[in-house]
Amino acid sequence: MNCKANFIMQKCSTLQHLPKAKLGYLPTPVIKLENLTRILGGPDILMKRDDLTGLALGGNKTRKLEYILGDAIKKGCDTVITAGAQQSNHCRQTAAAAAKLGLDCHLLLGGEKPGNFNGNLLLDELFGAHIHFTKENRKGEDIPNLVDTLKASGHSPYVIPYGGSNELGACGFIEAGFELSTQIGVDNLSHIFFASSSGGTHAGLMIAKSLLRHKYEITGIQIDKAECEANSFQQQVLTLANSTCSFLNLAQSYRVDDVVLDKGYLETGYGVLTEQEKEAIKLLAKSEGVLLDPVYTGRAFAAMVDKIQKRELPNDKQVLFWHTGGAPSLFAYSRTIL
Repeated sequence: MNCKANFIMQKCSTLQHLPKAKLGYLPTPVIKLENLTRILGGPDILMKRDDLTGLALGGNKTRKLEYILGDAIKKGCDTVITAGAQQSNHCRQTAAAAAKLGLDCHLLLGGEKPGNFNGNLLLDELFGAHIHFTKENRKGEDIPNLVDTLKASGHSPYVIPYGGSNELGACGFIEAGFELSTQIGVDNLSHIFFASSSGGTHAGLMIAKSLLRHKYEITGIQIDKAECEANSFQQQVLTLANSTCSFLNLAQSYRVDDVVLDKGYLETGYGVLTEQEKEAIKLLAKSEGVLLDPVYTGRAFAAMVDKIQKRELPNDKQVLFWHTGGAPSLFAYSRTIL
């Protein structure tokens, strides 16, 4: 780390002393998308390659799981439980992390059991996870019953929240924000774009930016319409950011306006590809040889490309796309993506 980031890490002493499981191959690289920059004729485009974290073909959840599973091991748990959609990147990385650490893993996945397993679902099976298909309940609604069953059979289960997004998960992205500051000069950076879905990545990057006193804008592209139900997703990110600051004994706090969340690309809903997203996935693949996923990064990257094409971003600054991974799910979308 550079001197400034090291100073901040020392200041954030609680983060330094949290237990961690070593799961990722970090730091992940930052690359310049030179061909795409030329094609779009806008600002220089950088990409933070968290699709290369290493565990189970990579992804941003590995950073969260290092802190979450460090806590599970410290507490003596022998089983982890989490939930998600059938092509959940979080569940795939959780299953792999559990295999690496010698823990049993139960995944509660939405929908009915399919006739064949592909994409992330195939990998979940290969990693030895116990898979439960929960129909419309893809966000862990059925977890309490499973916890009771496992306890009754003598296990010590540890529940990982949807997307790994709690205070411990957010800590992984505070550290990621510090990591970025050691890799590039941020004075010329205007925006960081990323897929904002369960909130931990968003909250962690917000906190890191504040601690480092950086000026770029953190723009989360909202992915799931369902996150608008009950409490607004913006409020959920705010609550998580503030509770993480309290957890780490940090003085700062945030207001709802501090959470920059773009809801303008939800369109057809979660996991349903638009033509704009298909074109963005193909554009990056053909120009840079980099793969996006059809649910999260495809939507967020399409949003950034749209903003560049509409000349909404300053050409004299750089923009950065935080690639959160997910390419294995492309194989499950082969009939709709081409």
